Amino acid sequence: MSTQEGIRPAPVPLVLGGARGGPKVKTLRRDSWKRSPLITQGYLILFIVYATWAAFQNSNYYVGASSHRDLISPFYSPCIGASCVPGSRGSFYLHWWTFSPALVILIVPLGFRITCYYYRKAYYRSFWHSPQACGVADGHKKYTGETRFPLIIQNIHRYFFYLGILLNIMLTVDAVVAFRMPGEGIGFSVGTLVLCVNAVLLWFYSISCHACRHLCGGHVNEFSKHRIRHRFWKIVTPLNAKHMQLAWVSLTFVALTDLYVRLVASGVITDPKIF
Repeated sequence: MSTQEGIRPAPVPLVLGGARGGPKVKTLRRDSWKRSPLITQGYLILFIVYATWAAFQNSNYYVGASSHRDLISPFYSPCIGASCVPGSRGSFYLHWWTFSPALVILIVPLGFRITCYYYRKAYYRSFWHSPQACGVADGHKKYTGETRFPLIIQNIHRYFFYLGILLNIMLTVDAVVAFRMPGEGIGFSVGTLVLCVNAVLLWFYSISCHACRHLCGGHVNEFSKHRIRHRFWKIVTPLNAKHMQLAWVSLTFVALTDLYVRLVASGVITDPKIF
């Protein structure tokens, strides 16, 4: 038996600190590396401004029986505030909440998106400046990763994922209910299509999430002993590779869905019936 067998190397301590990329030379890159972070920053700010404005409107988020429709904005669903307009809420609601219901509802998708692995990369480069880009020094003197406040909060991502699944179920119900046209029976309109597409995109974004992939295949040493989890893992893995694209498409469409419902509810446009 060799004297080296069974001997494990001493662990190397991990030290976080210092400016990555060099304290004096920020980068040797000559390309337009700032372009992508700036575009991302601008788009996220645009969405945040619109979502904030829409949340505080507390109006024009539901198209009801008077228009022979049953359409509700995803920003306001499920409508659980005492201020919800007639027809937009179910039997359960918060009697004491008289403000815009979107201010409560948006906590879940906002928390899910902010802690999402892809969006971390997006706003770390655009707002946090750590890292700013590949081969570029950090904008901070020290690098502590996600081990300190506020970035340590990112660890709650998986819990927002579970809450997001519940929200997706509710939005799917909204899409099915959108086939109901009070006074006309069952039908299909542009609004129905919009709510259906929005629900599908949000489902694809959620199941392509890294937390979902870990839920399916995490802590598994042998897939042969976990065949069902392996099947789910094989389904979500290709979607995980498209997580960035699904993140942007779903983010854009959820805003467009709110805008469409808002325009119909305010009377600016009508919701054409397809059949």
